[in-house]
Amino acid sequence: MHGDAELHHAAELYYVQGMTMEAVADRFGVSRPTVSRMLQAARDRGIVRISLSAPPDAGHDLSHRLREAFGVTVHVTGTPRGATDPQRLESVARSAAGLLGEWFGDGMTLAVAWGTTTSAIAGHLHPKTTRDTLVVQMNGAFSARSPGAAQSSALLGRMSTAFGAALLPFPTPAFFDNVQTRMLMWQESSVRRVLAARNGADLAVFSVGAFRGPMISQVYSNGYLSDEDFRELAAQRVVGDVCTVFLREDGTYADLDLNRRASGPTPMELRRIPRRLCVVAGDHKVPGVVGALRAGVVTDLVIDERTAASVVRHLFGR
Repeated sequence: MHGDAELHHAAELYYVQGMTMEAVADRFGVSRPTVSRMLQAARDRGIVRISLSAPPDAGHDLSHRLREAFGVTVHVTGTPRGATDPQRLESVARSAAGLLGEWFGDGMTLAVAWGTTTSAIAGHLHPKTTRDTLVVQMNGAFSARSPGAAQSSALLGRMSTAFGAALLPFPTPAFFDNVQTRMLMWQESSVRRVLAARNGADLAVFSVGAFRGPMISQVYSNGYLSDEDFRELAAQRVVGDVCTVFLREDGTYADLDLNRRASGPTPMELRRIPRRLCVVAGDHKVPGVVGALRAGVVTDLVIDERTAASVVRHLFGR
């Protein structure tokens, strides 16, 4: 077992100084396969992070158009033409995990909205040692009809472990049965602590929920909402949610009654977090992405090329 210092030295010789594996092996008195394993270990532990700068292409043009329209930084991931929806999700999850690894550092708080996409991101995080850091859950997950609480706990546990950060869960329902209960809960000191950490976060990561399409978001598929709720969403022209707060395509949300029972931050509250990473894949999420962009909740968008092209067509007609 090689320590981090040895792995760093081997990686520096190979990647920075340009030495061959044979030369590095001679320097350490080991075999070439051992050097190969050391370099792989350096990547696995986050000592080495490899990034590629792609030449200008269609993805570059798509990101430019979205940046010009909404002032967001867009990271377009390339996927094969025949990629499945799960493959597109994995592509954006890998990219988002790399960005979180770069951005999240000592003394920072990361706010996380649970869901299928953020769970995929957590699975691609490389271990990174940080100090005095916190991962806070942005929206509640409890429901009498859903295992979402266990799923959110596993997701947040993986994220906090990857960064060696403290974990602050949000032990409330995703949606309250009535507004008065939510108002009373928000007065509890334990809940106020979570809300304060959430509102003071340096970085947030979330996706856009969609209740139609091939990969329906957990909020809509796991029994959090009643048939009456779905009818109200349709009547109000809701296209999706961000952190369990529902949005129309024009970015409006404040007059939706269901949002008064939601546990997640409103777009106005979310906008207080300096950097807000939205990660999406799939054409079924296009209207929701447009709503999130118009609501101003996104500073950085990770999106696969096919979905980005669909967003641009939806917005600009070509």
